[in-house]
Amino acid sequence: MDRVTSSVFRAEGTAVNWVILREGRDLTLIDAGYPGDVDAVLASVAAIGHRPEDLRAVLVTHAHVDHVGALNHLHERYGTPVLMHPDELANATGERHESATPADVARRAWRPSVLRWSLAITRAGGTQHPVVTHARGFEPGVPLDLPGRPVPVHLPGHTSGSAAFVLPEAGIVVTGDALVTGHPLLRGTGPQLLPDFFHHDTAAARHALETLGRVDADVVVPGHGAPWRGDLRAATARLVA
Repeated sequence: MDRVTSSVFRAEGTAVNWVILREGRDLTLIDAGYPGDVDAVLASVAAIGHRPEDLRAVLVTHAHVDHVGALNHLHERYGTPVLMHPDELANATGERHESATPADVARRAWRPSVLRWSLAITRAGGTQHPVVTHARGFEPGVPLDLPGRPVPVHLPGHTSGSAAFVLPEAGIVVTGDALVTGHPLLRGTGPQLLPDFFHHDTAAARHALETLGRVDADVVVPGHGAPWRGDLRAATARLVA
């Protein structure tokens, strides 16, 4: 668990992050790990002295299996609302599938790093396809009335409804998979894109970096990798170039 600020926390599950925003006794959760990470999600809430009942909502950067694993448990057990970009709802309900396939992974499994990662995520439920029918859409660009006052920013490319969440008061942007700082299949660390086969539309994912570069934030909390501090505009410009 990383304490990014006194009210923003990053927790790591099976090679994936989720973020907790705190305001008094109320919490916002951003993303929810793999299905096998449910207990870890609950433990991260307990680690900062809270209960699942304190969650006012879960925000979803995108509806891939490694970001939605605890959603149904939280909704069914605690009634926690789930919000995502309207364009992502079809991925959540299973009407649309914009994710890497088992065949995409299998073609690369000769690489030891891919094999180790694929075995780990399979144990965590990575081959499952959770169906989240209770999710609702938010209005992009409008501050959400939730702890942290996150502002959604639409960044299509990784998926059609991929979104980041800006925390203006903290100067933080939670980027999901639109921008990461590390992953078992990447060689280095620091701001970068995931390998192309993870993206629904690679060209759009690169274009989304230009939008992200205009965000007023100097701390990135990504879906994969450690928090990063620096000049976000310069970092995204290098990647676009």
